[in-house]
Amino acid sequence: MTMSRILVGTSLVAIMLVTSGCGTFGGNRKPRQPVETRSADEIFKELDAEKGDTGPESTVWDIFKKREDPGRVGAVNRYLWNSALDVLDFLPVETIDPFSGVITTGYGTPPGGGRANRATILISDPALDARSLNLALHTRSGPVDPATVRAIEDAILTRARQLRKEDSRF
Repeated sequence: MTMSRILVGTSLVAIMLVTSGCGTFGGNRKPRQPVETRSADEIFKELDAEKGDTGPESTVWDIFKKREDPGRVGAVNRYLWNSALDVLDFLPVETIDPFSGVITTGYGTPPGGGRANRATILISDPALDARSLNLALHTRSGPVDPATVRAIEDAILTRARQLRKEDSRF
């Protein structure tokens, strides 16, 4: 039994020695190439060049070009955004996303009112326009009267115009 263990052990050692040298004696091994390191700017410039976009190059004449509307926050109009938050400040804000234009509030009771309301506001366009504003109001028992929704939309639009007028003074 001990003799068989010795034979098995020596044969395993011999197999390991033979296979451990594989690949080093053949001479077919290629030397490792150094890894090319590039900065992120170089990579992005290369990707833009492949797409045909060389990126914005600024010149002295750029000061005369038309600039973007300063009333934009992300993809929405900042006056509508701020006025919606001002008019509906009695409602607790649950989620807010200026890039998609969605404001979701929790239930809150308006000043002088008896029913708790919940609102979802969608500002879908960067223009200061009534079509850009969508408002959904709900009570715990269901949707609110459309006349009430229209009155709150008008209040938001009026406040947005006031904010824009205040900004134009400066």
